[in-house]
Formats: sequence, C-alpha cells, structure tokens
Amino acid sequence: MAAARRISTLLSRSFPSASPSLLRSLGRESSRARGISRFSTAAVVEEPIIPPVQISYTKNLINGQFVDAASGKTFPVYDPRTAEVIANVAEGDAEDIDRAVATARKAFDEGPWPKMTPYERSRIMLRAADLIEKNMEELAALETWNNGKPYVQSLKSEVPMVVRLLHYYAGWADKIHGLTVPGDGNYHIQTLHEPIGVAGQIVPWNFPVLLFTWKVAPALACGNTIVLKSAEQTPLTALYLAKLFHEAGLPPGVLNVVSGYGPTAGAALASHMDVDKLSFTGHCDTGKIVQELAAKSNLKPVTLELGGKSPFIIFDDADVDQAVELAHFALFYNQGQCCCAGSRTYVHERVYDEFVEKAKARAMRRIVGDPFKNGVEQGPQIDPEQFQKVLRYIRSGIESNATLECGGDRLGNRGYFVQPTVFSDVTDDMLIAQDEIFGPVQSILKFK
Repeated sequence: MAAARRISTLLSRSFPSASPSLLRSLGRESSRARGISRFSTAAVVEEPIIPPVQISYTKNLINGQFVDAASGKTFPVYDPRTAEVIANVAEGDAEDIDRAVATARKAFDEGPWPKMTPYERSRIMLRAADLIEKNMEELAALETWNNGKPYVQSLKSEVPMVVRLLHYYAGWADKIHGLTVPGDGNYHIQTLHEPIGVAGQIVPWNFPVLLFTWKVAPALACGNTIVLKSAEQTPLTALYLAKLFHEAGLPPGVLNVVSGYGPTAGAALASHMDVDKLSFTGHCDTGKIVQELAAKSNLKPVTLELGGKSPFIIFDDADVDQAVELAHFALFYNQGQCCCAGSRTYVHERVYDEFVEKAKARAMRRIVGDPFKNGVEQGPQIDPEQFQKVLRYIRSGIESNATLECGGDRLGNRGYFVQPTVFSDVTDDMLIAQDEIFGPVQSILKFK
C-alpha cells in the first residue's frame, strides 16, 4: 500500500489529467488535493544532535544500591531517532523482584519511613524536588534521548511538572486525617488512615518521568515502600530520579527500581504474595493480565490506568481555526502516544469540509525531526513495534475507504518517524475509529 500511495502521488503530480478511478485503484486519495506526501525529510536525515547528557545509571536500584541483575543479563536501550543502542541496562526478572520486594518489606516493617513523622517525610520529598529542579536539563535530555519526545516538551513542561507534583504530594503528607464518627450509645468510633505497605508499581514508556512521579509521590507521602518496574523501552530516567530521591535522604529500601520486561519482571511483581497494593498504567490487554495475576495471588487491590479513544467534538458554532489547532494538539501531542488523546475528531456537517481542509493544512505544517532541534514539534515513535503498529492502522484506514488527506507513510529511512496523517470520511465501524492507534493519525468523523 505504501508503494501504491507513492505511485498515486507521482501520477497526480506528473499527470494531472490522470483519471480519478486510476488514482483510487492505487489507494483512495482526497478529492480536495492530490499530493499526499509533501513532508520534508530534511530534519530527519540530518545527523542527529548529540544529547548534552551522559548515561550514568544502568543497574537496578535495590536497598539504596545500584546492583547488577541476579542473572547478570542486560538488555539494550535504543535511541528512537536512529534505532541505535545507547545503553545496556540490567535485565531484572523474578529473582530481582523477590530481592526488591523483600527489601521493601523489611523497610516497611522495620525501617524508619512509615514511623517517620509526616512532616519529616514531606521534607525529604521537597529536597528531592529541589534536586530534580537543579538537574532539570540533564533529566530532560535523558528523557528525550530515550523516548523521542521534543526536548522543549521535556524541559519546559514535563520535568517542571515533576517538581510541582512533588511539592503537591509533600504537602499532603501531614494532612491525611481520619474521622470521628457519631455512634449509638456510649462508644467512641474513629477511622484511621495508615500506609498500606509494599506498593508495586508498573509504568509505561510514553511519559516516563511524569508517570514515575504520579505513582511514587503519593505512595511515599502516605508512608509506603515501593518496588517500581520501569518500561523496558525507557528505564533511564526512573533510575536517575530514584538516585536523586536517595540523595535527598530517602532511607534505603523505601524506593526500589527494577528494569525488565513485562512477562518476567512485571508478572513477578503483579503476582507477588508480599506486595500489598499494585498500580499499573498501560494497555488494556495487559491491564487484564495484571488484574488476573493480582487476584490469583493474594487478591491485592489494583489501580489501573489504561488506554482510551477519547472524542473531540466540534459543533457548527465553533471558531473553526481555534478548533483545528486544539484538535491538532489533542491528537498529535507526544507523537500521538497519549492515553487521553482526542483521537476521534467529530465535526458537525456544516463546518466539516472547512475543518478538514484546515486540519490537513495544519498537519502538513507540523515539523517532524530530531527532537533536540529547535522548532521541532514531533519526534519519532518509541520503537519498531509501535512504529509498525501505526503504519498498519494507516493501511487499515486506506483499505476501509477512509480518505487519506495527508501523510500515510514513514518519514525518512532512519529511526521511527511517521508522517502526520489525517483521514477524513471516517465512520464508526472502521478500526481507525475504534482502536487506540497511539500515533500521529487523526480520524475525522462527520455528525449532524
């Protein structure tokens, strides 16, 4: 299909009078404009910028120490701009999870953290926030190098949000109160909130520093100890952040980070009998497995934050130019790799054609390239699996007779860059309207 689209574009440029039926037979194109592959690859084929950071932490962090995996194995971590290996990280499995959970259990049962005053816990969290702020540029560079998101997004938005989140949850540490409850008769009834124990946490790859903080900060504020399994695609910033927490005075064993794969390290954590609470963010199918493993072990409570297919609805009285920009941001932000992306764009029929034309124009202005380069809005997808998944959904849209307005293919021949893609004439029965694509593919549906 990719070859067909390229032939179709070539025909439309070289032979403007080529019959519409011939063009459609090679892959349906927009009737609004024939040229669908006009994205510049200049920003992609340039030599990538060398990130201003060194990778210093690649081992698992257990009991306050960086240690090799019990098996001695490592796994490669890649730069999605080039598909080249940038580090080899300790590959944790069930034995490493056992060690980390035992450490966290001892730290909870015998260590100072749960017994520490909430005020002291909050002070350590605030010191960690200060250290993260001090190392913000290095953390942001590491995040972008490992994940592919624009450096300005990491530096100006996500790492500063980590600091704010830590301030927020540190403020909660001494404000978690129970209740006194009126009862019948001469009784005193009181509820008491206590830390639950060892918290198992599994995070995905799309927002590594933020998701680390969303899970770690509230658990620490409440006095829990933690075993966190980072995503195998993006383990580097989790190790760096955990190191800064220990610099801030976090006692050994309170926060343990194991890098590894889901079927081994993740499954071992979800099914561990000595984990008291589990939190998972990721794909719906994996969430089902996590919940099943938790139930079949010690019936530990599970918090799931899973994928979505959120609608973005534009009525006929909307400011179309503003709606185009907002819908563009809602879908294409973070390369489309966002579980709350506005990935079904519904537009009222009265403004549909105007919206589609302007949404296409905005997508074609989107600057794709090295995320360390100034002005770049979109970097690469995270890895070859996600890259190929996005391209499969694009092919599905074409085969379902949605109209490909722009994009539709990879960008360049190195790394995992995908052209910003817009489909119109999308209907609810198409896969691109039903499934979470997790990529830069906008599906525009019409309603009345």
